[in-house]
Amino acid sequence: MRSLRSNLPPRWLTGLALLLALGHAWLATTAMREKSTTSDEIAHVTGGYTFNHWGDYRLQPENGNLPQRWEALPATLAGEKFPPLTDDSWRKADVWLTGYKFFYQSGNDHTAMLRSARAMNSLFGAATALLVFFWSYRLWGTLGSLVSLGFCILCPTMLAHSGLATSDMCMTFFLLLALGAYWHHLHTNSWRALLGSTVVFGLAGVAKYTSVLLLPMALLLALVRLTQPGAMSLGAWTAPRLPGKLGLIILSLLVHGLGVVAFIWAFFGFHFSAFNPALPAGGFNYPWAMMLSYGGVKAQFIELCRAWHLLPEGYLYGLAFVLKHAEARGAFLDGDYSIYGWVSFFPKAFFYKTPLSLLTALFASAALLAIRLRPASFAQLRPRLERVAPLLVLFVVYWIFSLTSHLNIGHRHILPTYPVLYIFCGALGWAAARAWTASHAAGRLAVLATTALLGWHATVAAGIYPDYLAYFSPLVGGPAEGYRHLVDSSLDWGQDLPGLKKWLTANRRPGEPVYLSYFGTGEPDYYHIDAVRMAMLPDFDRPHPWFWCEPGLYAISASMLQHVYMPLRGPWTSENERQYQELRLNDGNFRALKAQPNGHPELMREITPAEWSKAWTLYEQLRFARLCHYLRARRPDGMAGYSILIYRLSAVEIDAALNGRASALAAAIEQASYVTPPSTDRD
Repeated sequence: MRSLRSNLPPRWLTGLALLLALGHAWLATTAMREKSTTSDEIAHVTGGYTFNHWGDYRLQPENGNLPQRWEALPATLAGEKFPPLTDDSWRKADVWLTGYKFFYQSGNDHTAMLRSARAMNSLFGAATALLVFFWSYRLWGTLGSLVSLGFCILCPTMLAHSGLATSDMCMTFFLLLALGAYWHHLHTNSWRALLGSTVVFGLAGVAKYTSVLLLPMALLLALVRLTQPGAMSLGAWTAPRLPGKLGLIILSLLVHGLGVVAFIWAFFGFHFSAFNPALPAGGFNYPWAMMLSYGGVKAQFIELCRAWHLLPEGYLYGLAFVLKHAEARGAFLDGDYSIYGWVSFFPKAFFYKTPLSLLTALFASAALLAIRLRPASFAQLRPRLERVAPLLVLFVVYWIFSLTSHLNIGHRHILPTYPVLYIFCGALGWAAARAWTASHAAGRLAVLATTALLGWHATVAAGIYPDYLAYFSPLVGGPAEGYRHLVDSSLDWGQDLPGLKKWLTANRRPGEPVYLSYFGTGEPDYYHIDAVRMAMLPDFDRPHPWFWCEPGLYAISASMLQHVYMPLRGPWTSENERQYQELRLNDGNFRALKAQPNGHPELMREITPAEWSKAWTLYEQLRFARLCHYLRARRPDGMAGYSILIYRLSAVEIDAALNGRASALAAAIEQASYVTPPSTDRD
């Protein structure tokens, strides 16, 4: 194992790694060329545009200033048209409605904006792959670095998030880089190393609010450094004993902290207010009182910083927003629902979404290291652990944070731990190189086995292309069964409207009605999807006329099917059934009012139009929940990219699911077919 201070790899190897990393970026972006806007992308690009163009931070300050600026840079330089700042959505800082207008109603080519933003983010994916390569080279040598790089650039998780204009890959890159730079600084007496580490910490501080985890991570690394023998130095100052070492550590942490604060101020324009005074006035989307309602020390700290203008208002509001929404959030796991999450969520998500090829490589690496590196005592093991201390600290601290988090909405939230796994897999290449040195026959076998694992990994990436976000392990049924385990950004982020259009073109019967319930920020009209719109999230204030469910095709996003964010989440209850049956008695009245809203004065004598509208809304919610309760037990007839499930429902099924008593619904669920496998948009 090479130390962190070893020489850089030869130029030919670095050049090869760069080409492979850029190939990863190209593959990730080309896979997403035919995918619609995912839920968070519209907000990232819109918010970043306003940061760059006007220096106004009212929109989307909670998702990392740096990645939003970076991804919106092409749109900013191109001078894309922005909705009028006199719109109510701007005054209320509604990033979703403003983003919808920016993408679809301002005359911009939203496809070009989206592709350029995704291409910008893919560079963070390529940079992360290069970090994996360099780390692995210093630990495992030439062959090990190529093995790590191969597992990294071909992993569906990396490919999925490199190709999306979000902040997850940016944070993954800067967490790994910051801890490596800090560890290098702690072992180098150079002011340049301190400056470099501080700059990286500062950039990480504006990448995403997850960067607050750098504080406990840095403290742990500093503690490890304090316990190492030998003196510490910084420039001409040398500290051979513990008090002096502690002084250097404190000085280093102070410099890093000031650097982070300076970068935060710089990225928020060096002014406290989040609002550009030259633009129309307005406020944040949610009031400060609501954002700080969770109370406690965290809220008091934010209030203190706000009162004394210690940090920009936009940054503090974004931090408060993250903390508030981390208190409780609707989540789904294996058919269960919670607003506080589960300790098992991320372990299960890791198991469900990690390829068997990578898991096999990890187990093989662990076995090889256990055999090859058999220290007689902890004193012999300690130097080896210290060489990988940043990786261990990153992995352990981040997983502890994840296990205790209430925010269980996506597998992507453990993305920063994956580079550590790719680096660890480099042990296979190291062991193969050692086996080759000892015996050419054993070496050939080791190289062949490692190559076979990488080949298997490549076939996984090729098999799921271009639906990397929807990858699920065959151990849980593969991507076709993913919707039964996880939804939202683990599977269904709104990316498959083009796939739905393709499926409908190939399978829709003449005159067959289509009903659509979509989760995401894409626009069905843009893809010429002619459908009756059922429940949509978000709805962008679009008109939502009354409709009745008739036989036809029902295309329902997995997140909508599982009712994660709907008012009636969870299983169908007896109270739901009671309310539904009571409201169903008014079905004839609803139909009459739809046909002639003003032609039935007798219906308005005791119930006002507003009350009828409220009753209809509840009836519609209950009707959709009851339908989904039936469909969750029924095998879909098709899938678009695995995230939009398509059902062809007959009059008999519609009647049983919506028009009968509870016993008829139960019988329909019992008879639901599980035989015919669904077809995807690639069939």
